[in-house]
Amino acid sequence: MSGPRIAQRAPYVLQCQPDTYAWCACGRSKNQPYCDGSHAGSPFVPRFERLMEARTVAWCGCKHSNTKPFCDGSHETLPR
Repeated sequence: MSGPRIAQRAPYVLQCQPDTYAWCACGRSKNQPYCDGSHAGSPFVPRFERLMEARTVAWCGCKHSNTKPFCDGSHETLPR
């Protein structure tokens, strides 16, 4: 695997509670946008993000954001 798989070309916008989340960096998780261990054997590791308060989060779905694990609109510039 050379780069992350594009899970979707839009963010996963979710209401999240205070907790620690493991964001999938490889794009192969069946539990997007969160890690399910599908990266095993690859160079990818999940990105852990701790939220201190409940809030709406736009998790990156394309896995190419410059502000991982959050969406920065990079999905708009990816080749089709």
